[in-house]
Amino acid sequence: MAMTITIKVVLYILLAPILGGLMEGIDRVVSARMQRRQGPPLLQPFYDVYKLLAKQTTVVNSIQVLFVIAYTIFTIFTGALFFGGGDMLLVFFALSMSEVMMVLAAYSTNGPYSALGANRELLQMMCYEPMILLVAIGFYEANGSFMVNDLIQAEMPAICKIPGMLIGFLFILTIKFRKSPFDMSTSHHAHQEMVKGLTSDISGTNLAFYEIAEWYDEVLMMGIVAMFFIYKNPISIVWALIACVIFYLMETLIDNVFPRVKYMAMLVSSWVVILVTAGTNLLILSVIGK
Repeated sequence: MAMTITIKVVLYILLAPILGGLMEGIDRVVSARMQRRQGPPLLQPFYDVYKLLAKQTTVVNSIQVLFVIAYTIFTIFTGALFFGGGDMLLVFFALSMSEVMMVLAAYSTNGPYSALGANRELLQMMCYEPMILLVAIGFYEANGSFMVNDLIQAEMPAICKIPGMLIGFLFILTIKFRKSPFDMSTSHHAHQEMVKGLTSDISGTNLAFYEIAEWYDEVLMMGIVAMFFIYKNPISIVWALIACVIFYLMETLIDNVFPRVKYMAMLVSSWVVILVTAGTNLLILSVIGK
């Protein structure tokens, strides 16, 4: 058992940045096709990170470097814990800690754009953190365990019992990925009033670490999506992968179709969706039992 967990963790640490970079490349290619332009090559994210690693790093202060490294370590640890079959509550706690480290890194620079990006990131965390916690509770209510290894051995896929949780999680996934219409703290769209606000004062190697950590985070998020479809039947892994591809492409479509909304619209809509989908789902489970 210990050897199996170690292999899973090592595979995640080695393969997640490759898969995450490819996901980012696919996102850029598909976005370009949607906008009827040539766009970058599929491997452009890897070229960007390679160039960042070769560039001189401008450090505002030493604490900034510490927070960026802590963000990267916490993000990798979170994914390793999840794919190693650990406790989902601990996974989501570590995930929250990684986000806090990134916000502190932005605040530490005392730059106006970084501070504005950090403020907006905290607001976005207020929108998606409750849903992330409810997902862990939903899995427990559906299968009686917080352990990932136990959840993937369930008699039926979790989506059969907690479809509302999946809908709510997919909604906040747009916020978590910082895609339009919820790309408030940082954006890759040049037409927004603030582009890369959260990372405005991060450069060189530190920015490369941030990008790599984002790839790890994307793989983790899609892994959580896959959890709704995986159960003891091995064929369920295929359906989970298909679902992940569909939902990721859907996020890309949303990113290219919807304009950015104001912060109150994001806050109200996210909480309404959480209450309607996740809240109703939990209420039904508590009434009819597991």
